[in-house]
Amino acid sequence: MYKQVIIVRKDLNLSKGKLAVQAAHASLDSYKNANEKTKTEWEREGEKKVVVKVEGLKELLDIYKKAKEMDLPCSLIRDAGKTELPPGTITALGIGPCKEKDTDKITKKLKLL
Repeated sequence: MYKQVIIVRKDLNLSKGKLAVQAAHASLDSYKNANEKTKTEWEREGEKKVVVKVEGLKELLDIYKKAKEMDLPCSLIRDAGKTELPPGTITALGIGPCKEKDTDKITKKLKLL
């Protein structure tokens, strides 16, 4: 089973629209980093996605580091700074699609958004 996990920062208090856009960026960018076999399997299974939250930047970066160490497809999102946030603000992280057992190792304890 395959899954993609989108992680957003709670401390930024993003508007619903901004949060949706950041999650979309994280999903698409992370998807681009997956291999073709994984993409195909994930799509065949229905493209399971979960959106969860972290308290702040440190927690997000710790998870990103673990995902990189596990060689999972992932993408750290930095805002362009055109609306609510200063340029370069790290807002979200996409992990996967990849095997659910791998994402669960580093995201299972996070709360749903």
